Amino acid sequence: MGTLDEQLTLLRKRMAVLQSPASPKSLIEDWSEGQVVSNDHGPHFQSERLFASYKPHGSADVGALSELPHDFLDTLSEQEIPSCHPERWAFLDTETTGLAGGTGTYAFLIGVGRITRDGFRVRQFFMREYAEERSLLSALDAHLNEFDVLITYNGKTYDQPLLETRYRMTRSKPPFARMSHLDLLHGARRLWKLRLESCKLTHLEQEILGVERDGDVPGHLIPEIYFGYLRSKEASKLLPIFYHNAMDILTLACLTAIVPGAFKDTLLVKRGEELAGIARWLLAEGENEKALEVLKRAVQAGLPDRLLFRALWDMALLEKKAQRWPEAVDRFMELAGCRNDYRVCALEELAKYYEHEEGNVGMALEFTRQALGYETSAGLERRRDRLERKTKKTLFRSSSGLADAAPR
Repeated sequence: MGTLDEQLTLLRKRMAVLQSPASPKSLIEDWSEGQVVSNDHGPHFQSERLFASYKPHGSADVGALSELPHDFLDTLSEQEIPSCHPERWAFLDTETTGLAGGTGTYAFLIGVGRITRDGFRVRQFFMREYAEERSLLSALDAHLNEFDVLITYNGKTYDQPLLETRYRMTRSKPPFARMSHLDLLHGARRLWKLRLESCKLTHLEQEILGVERDGDVPGHLIPEIYFGYLRSKEASKLLPIFYHNAMDILTLACLTAIVPGAFKDTLLVKRGEELAGIARWLLAEGENEKALEVLKRAVQAGLPDRLLFRALWDMALLEKKAQRWPEAVDRFMELAGCRNDYRVCALEELAKYYEHEEGNVGMALEFTRQALGYETSAGLERRRDRLERKTKKTLFRSSSGLADAAPR
């Protein structure tokens, strides 16, 4: 952020620009802490800001980022990210001339955050005009050489492909092939989509970190503001975009301190909805016993009905797969005993159990008829008909046996 004297000097420069009648235009150097940087491909603008370690970002401890374990990302990344110090992680976000991507979309502002002992630093690379793109991309390439891991939010779908396109359009080699990439969006959705209406980064910033931004600009307006800058060269209008980009990156880093940890150690998670989300991920990974344990904790922690019945159903199927029949039957009975989306399926499972495991055709037929009372289907009707024929045969054999045994 700079010292107090530096901030006062910058403020005086900004006031001088405002009070000067000579020209309505203002340079980005007059409004943002930073400087013009040149390399073999020409100039571009860079700025850097420090979010001090002693200053929290909402409920997040910025200073604790440097203390994260070296293997912190391995579980969420399915062991694809190597163990390395958090100071080797690069948090990247772009601001672009369009939200759809494509070869005509430019990344005019690229922010890269890094964890340091002093706090969290964000370096921003800005393209004052299209001609500076190659210089900006070259500087980004050099900067990323200092990192082993790239962390983004929806970056695998948007930011990285967009930047790779821009590198190739300028006949340059993209720098991402050597870096492991964690897209935090996917883990955040697994953890919070069952609890929150949206998993947009700014929404998580409010709901999870408790941060309310002041002076921000909506993302959909950013391209329009940049195009206006290109026409007018009024750099003062860009400040909210620089702020937006830096805050996105800081929030990304703070959420990275939460999301991977929840998957690495589920005991850290207390809310039922979040536990249910992790359990679904474990199921998809084939970790059935771990998923069952987490589902039990989710039910104990409390779930809304829409999630509770799904959790009970998943638990029942897992117990059935493990052939723990008493536990499975108890779960199916719970679901069969009240109105829910899994009631008919649970009754059908009970019919299967009593027919094939207990050999009790009468009970199997009773559960099948109950299921048909709630919902008709060709499968259930075939099961009912087959069980009824089976019952009649059993009764016939029983009556024939009694007749044969009767005295003549």
